[in-house]
Amino acid sequence: MSALIFLAFFHIQAVTSFADTVDYQAEADARKELPIQSNSTSGWPEGPAIGAEAAIVMEASTGTILYAKNIHEELYPASTTKIMTCLLAVENASLSDKITFSNDAVFSVPRDGSSIGMDVGESITLEQALYGIMVGSANEVANAVGEHVSGSIDGFVNLMNKRATELGCTNTHFNNTNGLQDEFHYTSAYDLALIARAFFDNELLCKVGNTPRYHFTETTTQPDDFYLNNKHKLISGEIKYDGIVGGKTGYTDLARETLVTCAERDGVKLICVILKEESPAQFTDTVTLFNYGFNNFASINVADTDKRYMPNDSLFFESEHDVFGKSGTILSLNKASTIILPKTSSINDTDYSVSYELSEDDLDTAANAIAKVSYTYNGVPIGTALLCYAAQRSNGSYGGSAHTHTTYINVGYILIGAVAFVFIMTIGSSISSRIATNRRYSSKSDRLRYRRRKKEFKKGKIKFK
Repeated sequence: MSALIFLAFFHIQAVTSFADTVDYQAEADARKELPIQSNSTSGWPEGPAIGAEAAIVMEASTGTILYAKNIHEELYPASTTKIMTCLLAVENASLSDKITFSNDAVFSVPRDGSSIGMDVGESITLEQALYGIMVGSANEVANAVGEHVSGSIDGFVNLMNKRATELGCTNTHFNNTNGLQDEFHYTSAYDLALIARAFFDNELLCKVGNTPRYHFTETTTQPDDFYLNNKHKLISGEIKYDGIVGGKTGYTDLARETLVTCAERDGVKLICVILKEESPAQFTDTVTLFNYGFNNFASINVADTDKRYMPNDSLFFESEHDVFGKSGTILSLNKASTIILPKTSSINDTDYSVSYELSEDDLDTAANAIAKVSYTYNGVPIGTALLCYAAQRSNGSYGGSAHTHTTYINVGYILIGAVAFVFIMTIGSSISSRIATNRRYSSKSDRLRYRRRKKEFKKGKIKFK
């Protein structure tokens, strides 16, 4: 027995000693030498070297990837997982719903993990729960929300994986609601940016995710009065940065520091994901990457700037000419369509392709869309524009429906056709008239007699009874 105790003690000491000898900062410094894939694009602004294992900067409205470092590598997300938990909560429940804490919700998480001290049987509203998750990073609250939405934690995890697939994630598998360390709970920087893109598209979640401090007050179902302080330094204001929209921190021993943040300036909305970094560099990396994005890229309104004629497709942009001069166009690019370009480039540096396959999201954006133009810059997708039509109404204005067939009419051809039609009808009428006259008066003497009697009638010499 003494030998076994000695061996166990020796093993614990060895593990502790090994952990103490890991130089995480040296590992972070070494990771700065890893390649940055976005730097390989010709003409693309060179991105900074950072100590994270993986990082991405994605423009939210277009999905354009501005900065890419190992963005598809499968890594542990830690508590940034809770972005998905909150997204599903608002998509599947009401803010006034009561979230009651079960035994499993409270006691299936380690005592030394992040929590806000909810007890079995207590309840809070879903709105309070969102703040508990995003501001306080509460593991037990994430569990309770999962149970409320899906009936069980396992059911909610299945919903998380289903929603991840719907959002386009290909390197993600969730195994819990909160990001606690699990071998089978992982994601990638790209996938996490896709999830964050949906999260920050929700106004309420932006508000919750950008809250530096939240006050829980005593209620009949929750007896404590306390404050939660956000550990995200760009949200708390410890590191000042203009335009922050929101974010979420994360940490486990294996995941190391993880961070998701969103910021917006001058119509450009950026999402930055940092995976496997050392504190406090997750915050300074984010500032560095935001500065890179905002300083080097701009949002371009396609309808205002793309004046190129598309010769391979008869459905595109330029007005045709007719006898009146320029006729009005009935096709135009959607006014809200934008792309992201390096500030040193112009839209003439881009390539484009046209597709007539539109998604439900495309038609939700513009019901009168008939095609989608996809833009690239040296092979990098930088956004799309919807081509829309407007059918002319009787008052001369333009409107449209997504289900109306578009027909092009040249006014010059219409006028030529109309003149020809009138000419033909006039000649035809004259010929018909002569034929009818000749049929009624078959001889010259008959015609002369008719004319003479017509003159006599007008002079009153002939009367009819």
